[in-house]
Amino acid sequence: METKIKIDHVSKIFGPKPKSIIPMIKKGMSKSEILEQTGHTVGVYNASFEINKGEVFVIMGLSGSGKSTLIRCFNLLNKPTNGSIYIDGEDIVQYKKQELKTVRQEKIAMVFQHFGLFSHRTILANVEYGLEIRGISKEERHAIALRNIELVGLKGYEDKFPDELSGGMQQRVGLARALANDPDILLMDEPFSALDPLIRREMQLELLDIQNRLQKTIIFITHDVNEAFKLGDRVAVMKDGHVVQVGTPEEIIEEPANDYISEFIKDIDRSKVFQAEHIMIKPNALVSIKDGLNVAKKEMEENGISSVFVVDRGRRVKGIVTIDDAIQAKQDKKSLEDILRDDFVIVKKDEYINDLIPKALESKYPLAVVDDEEKLIGFILRVHVLSGLVSEDVVESDEYYY
Repeated sequence: METKIKIDHVSKIFGPKPKSIIPMIKKGMSKSEILEQTGHTVGVYNASFEINKGEVFVIMGLSGSGKSTLIRCFNLLNKPTNGSIYIDGEDIVQYKKQELKTVRQEKIAMVFQHFGLFSHRTILANVEYGLEIRGISKEERHAIALRNIELVGLKGYEDKFPDELSGGMQQRVGLARALANDPDILLMDEPFSALDPLIRREMQLELLDIQNRLQKTIIFITHDVNEAFKLGDRVAVMKDGHVVQVGTPEEIIEEPANDYISEFIKDIDRSKVFQAEHIMIKPNALVSIKDGLNVAKKEMEENGISSVFVVDRGRRVKGIVTIDDAIQAKQDKKSLEDILRDDFVIVKKDEYINDLIPKALESKYPLAVVDDEEKLIGFILRVHVLSGLVSEDVVESDEYYY
């Protein structure tokens, strides 16, 4: 993975003499003690991590944890007290005014919690505002703005004004405006927290869909652990200005760094975090379409299973065959192809468990899990989906029946 951003020992302290506070923090004084004794506020202390190109990196924490302070360091709205911020290998903390202006206009865009739209400008005029500031011609900026308005699902609303749109639609305008400058990096500071739950879920899906197409590097701030784990390729958890843990949602759930992390994630809906590939069982019994009925019957008998998937030479699923059908077919002198069943369900490896529940309910057989090339890589027992999550012991066991 290519590193896009590197945060290197970044601290941000608010007050008249911020650098004087660093030794106090090193001695172990808490954020509240420092505030009480000195009047300085520790926003962020000694944060270090890297963000990959094209990654959705979520910074999560409760109010006062320092997450919003940190995201404003990425574009130097908050200039760090200490440390460096590298973008494409260059430390932007050292940039002069004009260099920083260029970065803010062309490389980084920000989406705010409260939309930040101009009430007197139409949707089209709002979206093209950044391009207008950059001196892009009217014809070109109109074309770019219209493309991005369509991208966020607002085609036909170009001539409306913000107060004519719902909250969710206004946030789409904010997103379109940020995307119009074609930034490499998108900063999103709790952009969906002001929306009602239904619209918030829609915007989360919309963001994932847009990211799938555009592959921007996104830094997303939230206090909602379910939102963080749904959106983030990786997540940084903050507490009192410190980055406590960085990892994938699965890593944080399986190996919390401390009791604070364990408490923070205890109410997470795991069915919305874990995907098919995390709970699937790798098949140790597979039959090729060319193998024939006898091989299929033998595989099921030797493995103690009641059905088996049949694949072609490219390991793409052609059907499923049951032991009862195989025994009857031997008597009726039928071939393997004659008894293949097609009433099973195929799911992608990255589908969330929560989305698999209705598919498991309608299927009589295990769910076939395939990769991006449609190759069979595993299966999931219906009971494992319907019970929420399969235990690690079951996944690793060879004693399964389906």
